[in-house]
Amino acid sequence: MASDNRVEADRAALASAQARGPVATLKTYVSLSGPGWLQSAMTLGGGSLGSSLYLGILGGASLLWLQPLAMLFGVVMLGAISYVTLSTGERPFRAINQHINPVLGWSWLIATLLANMVWALPQYSLCFAVCEQNFFPGLFGPGKVLDTSPGGSDAGKWLVSGLIFTVCTLVTWSYGSGSWGARLYDRVLKAAVAVIVLSFFAVVVRMAFAGDGINLSAIAAGLVPNPRQFFEPVESLRPLLDAISDPAARQYWSDLIVSQQRDVMLSAGAAAVGINMTFLLPYSLLNRGWGKEFRGLAIFDLSTGTFIPFVLATGCIIIASSAQFHTQLPDGFRLAEQGVEVPERFQKPYEKLVAGREAAAASGEYAIESPIDKAEQRIAGALVRRDTFDLASSLERLFQAGEGSSGRFLANAVFGGGVVAMTLSSISLMMLISGFAICEVLDRPASGWIFRLGCLPPAIGIAWPLLWDGDARAWLTVIAGVYGAMLLPIAYVTFAVMMNQRKLLGDAAPTGATRVTWNLLMAIAATAATAAGISAVWKKAGVSGLIFVAAYIALVIAVQLWRRPANSTAES
Repeated sequence: MASDNRVEADRAALASAQARGPVATLKTYVSLSGPGWLQSAMTLGGGSLGSSLYLGILGGASLLWLQPLAMLFGVVMLGAISYVTLSTGERPFRAINQHINPVLGWSWLIATLLANMVWALPQYSLCFAVCEQNFFPGLFGPGKVLDTSPGGSDAGKWLVSGLIFTVCTLVTWSYGSGSWGARLYDRVLKAAVAVIVLSFFAVVVRMAFAGDGINLSAIAAGLVPNPRQFFEPVESLRPLLDAISDPAARQYWSDLIVSQQRDVMLSAGAAAVGINMTFLLPYSLLNRGWGKEFRGLAIFDLSTGTFIPFVLATGCIIIASSAQFHTQLPDGFRLAEQGVEVPERFQKPYEKLVAGREAAAASGEYAIESPIDKAEQRIAGALVRRDTFDLASSLERLFQAGEGSSGRFLANAVFGGGVVAMTLSSISLMMLISGFAICEVLDRPASGWIFRLGCLPPAIGIAWPLLWDGDARAWLTVIAGVYGAMLLPIAYVTFAVMMNQRKLLGDAAPTGATRVTWNLLMAIAATAATAAGISAVWKKAGVSGLIFVAAYIALVIAVQLWRRPANSTAES
């Protein structure tokens, strides 16, 4: 898509800067960056928001380590993808089919399209939640112009979702209008990333100067990886569990916490670098006309434009949600002598938690003999799912300056602005990726009406009101993330194989210590992604899911064995 003159000018600028030294090279890298910011806008979406929100609620600051580590693995694999793409100049889908295995190539493309459609649902849902709860509460709710309460009309949901779709479609279609559209698209998304990071950074800075401030030692401790948190509750929840007198009841709540904790951790890992991001990067590089001279720029772009904004934004969300919600009861929740006072907003999710405990006792799955006591009521209250509205509401007092509604306005503006920037940029990028994928299937350039129509599959996200009526709309991002974790290993394993394919890379294939380093880093990243994927498959599909995975692996091996004689004949 990029014009030859533009690419040659970028290539000349890069060569000139490298001849003048590191400082000039750094300045040129900054001015030419772009694909990394696309990745950043993609990963800083509703998935990252929802996962970070619930990481803070369930695990407090002790789970801060997870997303930087997942993104570090992701940058390694995205770096490998960019290296292969820029070294060969080949479109990855066709390169995988020709040089690796067509099952992996088609799986990668189809899984990307599916991921876009699944992930689009929570983006629309979260964007509507902000409009409903933060920006225009006077329009939505019981007795309002648009009644979106249970039993009310869904007209408001459809209206807002339709407006979101229209805006995102117009922005995305500009990308297919030539090089000027691509530059405009880059600038819009860079601005969106800046809004996201600054919004949530402002929240944490304000928290640091309000009340008791921020517990820096807990934040530092939370950055140390602790894989045991996949299998046991975080330490800060132990006092709530230890207060439960019945050991069987204590075990039930412990298992429930671990189950939710693992879901959120899987979702957070998948939201850091999704399989659709692995499709976006190589095609955005090729559309810019970049070649092997740009490999260093691509790595720099990923490290600064993707890793740093992601770590800052998600870390700030976790810190904010941890400080406001972790181990704490919702506002208005009271443990009284005669029972529990539960705010109407949390009545349904609280009753669901209590009903689950009672069902476990009645089924005999847990040898629970005692009725629900106050310790169990407290832990159920602490586990009630909050939504983006709750976090924004809890921030009001941080921004309150004197009497009036200034605190509410600032909290909603800062927090809501970040959420809207997250969701709109992610929806647009999912549409862009789908356009790339459809054009690749049809072997057409990413422009014109083929590209524009190919951008539309994620529009299924508009239908989220038909598919989700849960107690917290942000939790939909966790559900989508768990399914996203199942798909990610396809891309990671495929590109690890490509980095070792000499027939594909030729003289550009890494050798010596460089090859050992690449393979070590890719092996760690691919192993982590595969373990998370298998865990997600087991949790959601059990034995039947593992059988499907085994059948898929068998198909890949069978096709590889079938292709080997044909490849040998062709080479001879």
